[in-house]
Amino acid sequence: MTVTVIDHVLSRLRTIGITDVFGVPGDYSFSVNDAICHHPEIRWIGCTNELNAGYAADGYARIKGVGAVCTTYGVGELSAINAIAGSYAEHLPVFHLVGTPPASTQAARALMHHTLGNGEYGLFQRMSEAVVVASAVMTPQNAAYETERLIREALYHRRPVYMAFPADLANLPLVAEAAPLPLPKSVPANLARAADAILDRLATANSACILAGMLVGRTGDTAALEKLLAASGLPLATMFMGKSVLDEQHPAYIGIYDGALLNEEVRAFVETADLVLDVGAPMTDFNTGAFTAKLDPEKTISIVHHHVRIDGKVLPGVEIGDILEVLAQRVGHRDWPRLAPTSLGPVVGEADAPIDAASLYPRWANFIRPGDILVAETGTASMGLGFALLPEGASFHNQTLWGSIGWATPAAVGAAAAAPDRRVVLVTGDGSHQLTVQELGQFARLGLKPVVFVLNNNGYLIERLLCKEPEIAYNDIAQWRYTELPHAFGCDGWLTARVTTNAELDAAMDAAETAQSGVYIEVVTDTYAASPLSLKLHEAVQTLYK
Repeated sequence: MTVTVIDHVLSRLRTIGITDVFGVPGDYSFSVNDAICHHPEIRWIGCTNELNAGYAADGYARIKGVGAVCTTYGVGELSAINAIAGSYAEHLPVFHLVGTPPASTQAARALMHHTLGNGEYGLFQRMSEAVVVASAVMTPQNAAYETERLIREALYHRRPVYMAFPADLANLPLVAEAAPLPLPKSVPANLARAADAILDRLATANSACILAGMLVGRTGDTAALEKLLAASGLPLATMFMGKSVLDEQHPAYIGIYDGALLNEEVRAFVETADLVLDVGAPMTDFNTGAFTAKLDPEKTISIVHHHVRIDGKVLPGVEIGDILEVLAQRVGHRDWPRLAPTSLGPVVGEADAPIDAASLYPRWANFIRPGDILVAETGTASMGLGFALLPEGASFHNQTLWGSIGWATPAAVGAAAAAPDRRVVLVTGDGSHQLTVQELGQFARLGLKPVVFVLNNNGYLIERLLCKEPEIAYNDIAQWRYTELPHAFGCDGWLTARVTTNAELDAAMDAAETAQSGVYIEVVTDTYAASPLSLKLHEAVQTLYK
């Protein structure tokens, strides 16, 4: 049986877990689009634009570990590049499939549509190089090997790759074969040295904790982390970007460490420990509480993606999963000092009172149920929910580092498509929602039933808190009738509500619990009803932008 270039690539992507490809069609990508639609085990999910498709693939990859987006040459791929950059920054292996003009057309330097009119056909691939870890033009001669190389690079680095398919080559049969390439393992000597050093430091410490970050989840090494926690008895804190990397009902969990901004007990516990074992937690601005984190380098050992840093020295070639497994096998169990995690507190606020931050966030926290997927837009809403104590099996997703406004709505579509058996709760701000609201229709189109909360606080609140002139014109947005949007975008029969008081919010959430449809709730607050962390960031502007 003849296997074409594109069919081979799709078959291998299916093998590693991709069953949906998000995208927008185009004439140069018809061969790729057709093959996806005709594949018996892969579904084409057409999005309203390429940026949204990239965001959806990003959300999908957060749930399934890998994702894919398909665009056409030039105009399509450049529209998606912002989303691809976000996946790169946040370590998500997204495969970007790009249909390009025929190889014969490119060789002739013909002046075709979707080009710059200069005969240069490699420009856009070069533009993508900064936000992918590998790229290739797929041909009958190289497709078998390049597919394996790109899969290995994407999975090893947990970052996007770029695959170009010339329109006249994609449907030609392969003329070569290649076996899957194994992922690199740790250097044995360095792995042993790292383990010895960590165990020696643990043996002399009176207090210690593991500070886990998102890379543990991205690399699929949460099981190894759980083994280490069970074997050692060590307590576990996470950073904001790594929230829910391990179940927050785990007995080792003590809460989120965010520098000096919030959770003072956790801050004191972590910063006064004799040893902090940082496992995959990048020290970004929002992760460190606007750089207010004070981790003593002499008391901190960092297990990074492919190396370990101890006392300022780097041991290269040490993989996160390998070192966690070795430590779990060799460490002794102790009753280490620990804290009990805290929640956002009880529900407060008079029933007929306007919704404010103090009454809103505990209510939202109580709404989350076991197993939920919570997708929160970067901004004041996610900063409020980030410190909620999640129930068993619930996961929290936020684009903390890249922070592209509008990411959450299409990312929630991707997450829901990846896990249709789980409830997806999307919390987004009014300003963010306006950027990518078109993707709302995908939920109904795919038969998905999320719960969507739109926080209407009259504009860009996080910008108001960070800029010099909160009332300046660029923080204002158009006033939409949000609860009419589900119907306009084809979400017929959805439960919709606009709530302005605590009683109205309670009633809407009670109705959402038993709804047999999607749910869309507009939550109206005062312009400056800000969550505690966002207020702290306002106060910490000097350290944030130092």
